[in-house]
Amino acid sequence: MNNNRLYFLDWIRIFAFCVLIFYHTGMYYVTWDWHVKSPFASDAIEPLMILSSPWRLGLLFMISGVATAFMLKKFRVGALLKQRSWRLLVPLVFGMFVIVPPQAYFEVVEKVAYQGGYQEFMRLYVSGYHGFCRGTDCLRMPTWNHLWFVAYLWAYTMIGGLIVWLLGARFNTVSNAVGRLLSGWRIVVLPVAVLAFARFTLADSFPTTHALVDDWYNHAHYFFLFALGALLAAQTDFWAKVEALRWTSLGLWLASWALIVCYWSIPEALANTPEVTQWKPVFRTIYCLCQWAPILTVCGFGHRHLNFDSVKRRYLTEAVFPVYILHQTLIVTMAHWMKPIKLAPATEGVFLIVLTFTISFGVFEVVRRIAVLRPLFGLGPITSQTSAYAAQLPAAAATPAR
Repeated sequence: MNNNRLYFLDWIRIFAFCVLIFYHTGMYYVTWDWHVKSPFASDAIEPLMILSSPWRLGLLFMISGVATAFMLKKFRVGALLKQRSWRLLVPLVFGMFVIVPPQAYFEVVEKVAYQGGYQEFMRLYVSGYHGFCRGTDCLRMPTWNHLWFVAYLWAYTMIGGLIVWLLGARFNTVSNAVGRLLSGWRIVVLPVAVLAFARFTLADSFPTTHALVDDWYNHAHYFFLFALGALLAAQTDFWAKVEALRWTSLGLWLASWALIVCYWSIPEALANTPEVTQWKPVFRTIYCLCQWAPILTVCGFGHRHLNFDSVKRRYLTEAVFPVYILHQTLIVTMAHWMKPIKLAPATEGVFLIVLTFTISFGVFEVVRRIAVLRPLFGLGPITSQTSAYAAQLPAAAATPAR
């Protein structure tokens, strides 16, 4: 590896962001609450959704922690925090007032039968109107919707940078200690124990809000994985151990997923009976295993098979963040517009996925060429290196497949 870069984590990050497009398309068809819903929504694909929902974002936060640790080797802490603030807060604000509002508009059109036009809605949106309600469930505006990840990542980077600054050279000491500690069975058990402690102590009192200021269970979960990634970034022995455990991790992941699906499939009439509730602590622990074992699995197989560089990796590494910013608005908007056509759900879902990938990468192709647009989508300035690898791209590199 050149410069000790963990190329396999770049490929995994690309994979995880692409999975988001499939996942958020799936949200249109399941019974869980979302911005818009298909008239064919059912629980049919919910087991498949559960296959990725416990761990996908935790993996992204862990990879972000790794990336932050490597950036700290290139930049001083102050310079890094300034650079990350520019690269994260500019697209966050732009996204909240340009990219995200169509999601909120179609949500109120479908959920509360809003009859106003988009221009009138935007006047309410920017004024902080909170009157779109179904019972006690009110839409708070402006909102960042799926861009909550960007806000959280900025906050964690600021906190992490402060901690690294306070620790100084002791950061490497802590990193080495964590690397030594996580070996053998402890690679699996100790992170699961931390995740379980957070779930037992915080999940009931602080349900998920993605509002940053009151989302303490998610902070305990996601910041732990972000910090763990930062501490393990330079621990090459750890990644080798994860590779060696990849088949064991895969077995643990699939077993925990199957048990969770069984638990969530219990009829509501039986879910609150003493015979079922007595098993709740056990299944909470199993859920935490399903948060960590997949991360080990993906990193293990990635370290084994994806630890290489290529022109496509460099292209896709730059593309995934703009694609992430765009994808959910495209899904929500197209899903709403396609309802009158009444396509079969499978056909419609394929159209949504293909069009989302195509339009997202098409917009990226425009954005990456226009200097003034690049910061709005989290891209750095155009450099000679950017131009050089763009010139090397084959036509097939514009697709998300390797």
